Amino acid sequence: MIAERELKRNVRQAIPFFGVSSMENSLRFYVDGLGFKMTKNWIVEGKVRWCWLELDEAALMLQEHRGKEPNSWELLGKVGTGVSICFQCEDALAFYREVKSRGIVTQRPFVGNAMWVVNIADPDGYSLSFESLTDVPEETELLETE
Repeated sequence: MIAERELKRNVRQAIPFFGVSSMENSLRFYVDGLGFKMTKNWIVEGKVRWCWLELDEAALMLQEHRGKEPNSWELLGKVGTGVSICFQCEDALAFYREVKSRGIVTQRPFVGNAMWVVNIADPDGYSLSFESLTDVPEETELLETE
């Protein structure tokens, strides 16, 4: 048996890395619509090929499908199908109102697992949930007048 030893903590963060069909559409959605800021990027021939986006303390990476180039990935159907990312917020309803004012389409916010949940699908079908703790009863839906 291998002797147990204490390992120094090394892992700091998990960052979703989304393959996207159109960087232009994705940047419009994430930056203009949701309020992310591009903090790192890789630009080839004047076009963003890869980027790191941040929103407060959360981050994600995007890279556009490049076809048959070396080290590219193959686009098979709608790339985001089956992928869900949950963002924990101080106030998911404030986030909902902000992005709705920018024209982002969301599902009606509801309470699930003691959290307000705002579900949004990105242009490639990735499922994004913005959530915040609440004591409102389960399955309550936000009324449009709120």
